[in-house]
Amino acid sequence: MFVDSHCHLDRLSPDTHGGDLSRALDAARERGVQQFLAISVTLDGVPELAAIRQAHDDVVISAGVHPLHQVEHEPGVAEIVACAKEHGAVAIGESGLDYHYDSVPAEVQHERFARHLQAATELSLPIVVHTREAREDTLSLIRQYSDPEVGGVLHCFTEDLEMARDAVRLGFYISLSGIVTFRTAESLREVARKVPLDRLLIETDSPYLAPVPHRGKPNEPAWVVDVAQCIADERGISVEEVAMQTTANFYRLFPKAQPAAPEDLKQALRDAGFVDQG
Repeated sequence: MFVDSHCHLDRLSPDTHGGDLSRALDAARERGVQQFLAISVTLDGVPELAAIRQAHDDVVISAGVHPLHQVEHEPGVAEIVACAKEHGAVAIGESGLDYHYDSVPAEVQHERFARHLQAATELSLPIVVHTREAREDTLSLIRQYSDPEVGGVLHCFTEDLEMARDAVRLGFYISLSGIVTFRTAESLREVARKVPLDRLLIETDSPYLAPVPHRGKPNEPAWVVDVAQCIADERGISVEEVAMQTTANFYRLFPKAQPAAPEDLKQALRDAGFVDQG
């Protein structure tokens, strides 16, 4: 029972299963991945994601504009809300702040992120946050605009344990990607060990950031299992425990994704007290 909580299914590499998305998803399902959150980087791409969702019952989608995506027109809160509603998004994003590159000015990123946070609050949908080298501003905007009862996730987390703890205090989850398996990522493995397990998610961010032992290849959803195994090894627990808890965390954070889950999975989560009985 694994969930890939962040993947770009509309950007599958032609080198992955011949570019055949159905084959890539089947390969993931064979490893026990039972849910996929396909992430938007531009509102123009949301209809394509919605078509993928309609073709695959275990796929759900988000709606949002990546902080580094250049657009001619900045969507307002009402446009983000309308897009999410029209296409059945279970989350807003990905949005956030990225100061590593200067393709989009910081002030534009701030305004965009604030609008996404406001849209998420209006819809009571969790927000998927991209943050890189922008710790204080990211947390500040979350404090100002986010509803802690709804929260969100800092995806592909690459910051330190202190920031992770600050985000958890604000009602957010921490999602670890294949980077946690990299030899140079000891600080992330500390996050994997010390953040409460009930606040962790796992993701691939595919087709990017393939985990060990797949470095150098285009990433794919099946390899989220390798991320889970790394976390299990760091915590000294079974991969089955990581799978069960991160899956439960996913449905707690993204309650509108629950109907897409297989009925036996939904019932198991209900029996374990992780999701509502309704």
